[in-house]
Amino acid sequence: MTQQTDPLELERQVCFALSVASRSVVAIYRPLLEPMGLTHPQYLVMLALWQHAPLSVKDLSGMLQLDPGTLSPLLKRLEAGGLVRRERDSRDERSLAVTLTAAGRELRAEAEKIPPAVVARLGMPVEELESLHEALTRVIAAASRTEPVR
Repeated sequence: MTQQTDPLELERQVCFALSVASRSVVAIYRPLLEPMGLTHPQYLVMLALWQHAPLSVKDLSGMLQLDPGTLSPLLKRLEAGGLVRRERDSRDERSLAVTLTAAGRELRAEAEKIPPAVVARLGMPVEELESLHEALTRVIAAASRTEPVR
């Protein structure tokens, strides 16, 4: 007699595994980012800017998949901390451009220590983490194509 698997078993839920993994990994970043004066969401903003600055708020919002209402307070805190500047785009006065300050650019050198520290704290092979990243990227793409259940 085979035992049927409960489709609502907590440990089998993708959403549960993703939620716990996300909180756990972000917790690893916290002590690494604290000395830099950054929260994890602010770190994500800085990563995008170190790679692509200057960016419009709209482009930054799309890149980070954050709505502008969530992004705006992050940018205000980064600006108050002297890491970014928000100014009207000279090509389009309706658009707000986000640029790095000298202090924001300099912080990148310190941030370069974070990825290897995270890998070390996780204690997982880099290849396994890269494979996980690829799988999660596919999950994100699949979820973004899916119509919400009504």
